[in-house]
Amino acid sequence: MATILVFSERDEVAWQLLGRAVELGREMDLRVAAAALGPADLRGYANRGAHTVYTSKNEQLQAFEASVYAEALSQVAKQAESTVILVGSTRRGKELAGRLAQKLGAGCITDADSLEVKDGRLVCTRNALGGATVATQVITTGLQVISVSPGVGEPVESPETAQVVEVELALKPSPVKVVARSDKGQDAVDIEGAEVLVCVGKGLNRQDDLEMVEELAEALGGLVACTKPLATDEKWLPEERVIGLSGKSGKPVLAICLGISGQVQFTVGIRDAKTIVAVNQDPNAFIWQMADYGIVGDLYEVVPRLTAALKG
Repeated sequence: MATILVFSERDEVAWQLLGRAVELGREMDLRVAAAALGPADLRGYANRGAHTVYTSKNEQLQAFEASVYAEALSQVAKQAESTVILVGSTRRGKELAGRLAQKLGAGCITDADSLEVKDGRLVCTRNALGGATVATQVITTGLQVISVSPGVGEPVESPETAQVVEVELALKPSPVKVVARSDKGQDAVDIEGAEVLVCVGKGLNRQDDLEMVEELAEALGGLVACTKPLATDEKWLPEERVIGLSGKSGKPVLAICLGISGQVQFTVGIRDAKTIVAVNQDPNAFIWQMADYGIVGDLYEVVPRLTAALKG
């Protein structure tokens, strides 16, 4: 029977995709399969809704390299008789999706932020024109590869235990030579999964003033994120903290935007927040077009008072 095959090098993203794949499988009459390759937490896939989990002990999969994983997934997809392949749209996943589609001769959509079945077809939406609009797209080939943004699905717990199939993969060593690896360090955080984000922009004057922002985030039980210039130009925060078109997308319960003008390059990453609060001195800033609540004022006066009230 044909399947929807799910893969991400990040287990938690794969489990989110499995939750959505279960729903799509019912509507499209497809069984659900997952590929748990390399150092994946195999036991974590057991009750996530997949009928079958494919795994391999091939040593070429111990370190992620897109060309090797594309070949591995192409072989798994053929064995699983997959017609739809969902890949987590992480930085690695975006590259992987294109390589995999090329190997399989499949159509490909990247960064899909919704998946719906309409008239028997799988319809995707994604940001287009630099985030200024949303495009609705359909793959017309029989085999489809779609990279899906994290957070589109929710992990499920199924009463049924998946069948685990160990596959023999014929993989060549990667042509890429790894010279060195460095750890992301303690600052590596998951802003995509945060329920509260305190986002800061160019309204912040000095790097030392981040301490004030971090105190507010701590009082709210949230994380600090930023616009691209603060990470790439000023180097005040790592790129893992960037929200927007060039960074990550969040769906927090609460997003507080401090000193952010609200250009589309940023807002595409935060517009799915349930509640958006803005603090900005400019009463005509774009951020007011999407904010649910706001304070027209100096963040240097507002933030300490908010923090004090929360700790109060």
